[in-house]
Amino acid sequence: MSLTAVLFWRGLLNPRLAGDLLRTAWAFRRRRWWAQPPFLPLPDRAYLRWRMYTAYADEAAVPPADDVVRFARWRRETLGL
Repeated sequence: MSLTAVLFWRGLLNPRLAGDLLRTAWAFRRRRWWAQPPFLPLPDRAYLRWRMYTAYADEAAVPPADDVVRFARWRRETLGL
């Protein structure tokens, strides 16, 4: 299953996690996303490639769902977001 599908199902099973994941996704949105097509708050591809390179030493890496969940929870617990 794709990462998005796995995270979606895990969020459905745990509403607190769903909130953590939504807040994390919102934090990664591209600046001025409303000014450029597709007019969706999606992350900037260059930024995601850099994040994957710094975390996994591979720009094309797809993080495991557990890593994304841990990061989302860490943001809430440590940063109070």
